[in-house]
Amino acid sequence: MALPPSDTNEAFLREVDENLRRDQAEQLLKKNAPLIVGGVLLLLALVAGYLYWHNRQQEAAARDSETLVAAMEEIGAGRTGVDKKLDPLLESSSEGIAAQAKLTKAAVLLSKGDKTGAIALYRGLAADSGIAQSTRDLATIRMTALEFDTLEPAAVIARLEPLAKPESAWFGSAGEMTAMALLKQNKTAEAGRLFAALAGNKTVPMTIRSRAVQIAGTLGVDASAAIDDLSKGPQSR
Repeated sequence: MALPPSDTNEAFLREVDENLRRDQAEQLLKKNAPLIVGGVLLLLALVAGYLYWHNRQQEAAARDSETLVAAMEEIGAGRTGVDKKLDPLLESSSEGIAAQAKLTKAAVLLSKGDKTGAIALYRGLAADSGIAQSTRDLATIRMTALEFDTLEPAAVIARLEPLAKPESAWFGSAGEMTAMALLKQNKTAEAGRLFAALAGNKTVPMTIRSRAVQIAGTLGVDASAAIDDLSKGPQSR
């Protein structure tokens, strides 16, 4: 059955419109073909470049790790001048290796009497938001211990405040330095309570707990209950 004139016109116009759209799409594709091909090639080049870079980074990290281990073994054996092998590792592409190299370098500098150089390395690590927080905390503890005698008590307390808490892995060292800073401020009651908390915390190293018991006693705080388990407490920082 023949379509009514209106339906025929509509079907014809629809067919013309589809053909026009197809022609426009083909022309657009032909016109922009070089750009499209170029874009695809650029994407492939970027992917290939990233894979190459990533592979080189892994290879470099493996070499740096071997160099670091070898240097630490030689330092442990007491060989001199070996710490110079650490210098290239301070700028390693691996943040973990670079951080460990800096910690090791700082310890070597300190053993040579270069306190200023060691503090500078610890300060850089403590401020580096790109490395593990545990490494930053360790650097903060060591830096503060080296600077303790020259810092204002308030500066010590403020710097160690996040670490001088019972739930912190660094409560022992940070808490003890904070308590000593409180004593410098003549805040004996606060210092005594903190020493008592250190003495009673089984995650704190026994050497710190023993000192804390004695100092707390001189401040009028009885921490003797902690003495019984001092020989059994697990070691921590």
